[in-house]
Amino acid sequence: MPLPDLGALALVALVALLVAGALSPIETLGWWAGWYGDTIDELQADPDRAAPGEAEGDDAPPRRRVDPWVVFLTGIHAVDHVTFDRAEARLVARLRRALPAGRVVEVFPYSVTNRALTGERVFARVWRWALRGKLSGRRLGTAAGFLINLRNVWQVLVSADRRYGPFYNQGTAELVLRSLRRRGFVGGGRLVLIGYSGGAQIALGAAPFLAERTGARVEVVSLGGVMCADPGLLAAAVTWHLSGSRDRLQAWAGWAFPGRWPLLRWSPWNLARERGTLRAVTIGPCDHTGRDGYLDERAHVADGRSYFDVTADVLAAAARGETHLPVAAT
Repeated sequence: MPLPDLGALALVALVALLVAGALSPIETLGWWAGWYGDTIDELQADPDRAAPGEAEGDDAPPRRRVDPWVVFLTGIHAVDHVTFDRAEARLVARLRRALPAGRVVEVFPYSVTNRALTGERVFARVWRWALRGKLSGRRLGTAAGFLINLRNVWQVLVSADRRYGPFYNQGTAELVLRSLRRRGFVGGGRLVLIGYSGGAQIALGAAPFLAERTGARVEVVSLGGVMCADPGLLAAAVTWHLSGSRDRLQAWAGWAFPGRWPLLRWSPWNLARERGTLRAVTIGPCDHTGRDGYLDERAHVADGRSYFDVTADVLAAAARGETHLPVAAT
């Protein structure tokens, strides 16, 4: 059997990339036009199912005062609002234990309708196949799973886009607000948005709308965030941009988005840095993901903590509102 022509495969991949980019704003514009109705997040079979490590009945309105409210926005590997990644699920569970007075909620940041990719969608079967491949750990399966990453990367770019971003980010804010209200949120207090990788851009985009709608002090915590000089930087009370010294992906974003260049002093990024509300902190010798990544439990720093422990400790401290974070020496 002859091998496929590499040039043809590259052309097909390029066409697929361009088509995915062209279609990426469609769901956002459909939401804005009202195609999905008023209860869009109920299109999932079970939108409020408990996340791993979350106690049964945890979606009931709380009787105690909650401080802070924390919303976790996952990275681009996600397919729905509850992460399938075991290390990430352990991170969310760790945050819940570290914030006994708080409440940690997950949302799916790559769909303003909160519809899981594997749920009620035209291409749901494709996404289920891609997810099975990603979970299999095989080389070909991992390549199939890359389709999920590619699709979600385009949603991050929609959020950063000056034309479509305001629609997408308002939709995300509405999604976050509905998820919070189902759990008893009434407004005010501290609302902390933790965004991992591309989730940081979407958290920044939603920040102005959430601040306006809730009256809460909105804070953003970026973990290896790939984000532009979003206007949300000026709406957030504080933005922690946490990164590892080996994380080249988030460093690349600093060059990919011109608004983050030092010479553009009037950009939201540089204005926030000048005000002191944008705080960039190197938390340790971490990479973006995988081995030596933020959630690696096998790699350790000099004080004996794993990279996972460092990440969890720093995120919990930022969520509590601490100004001195327990970073590791690099």
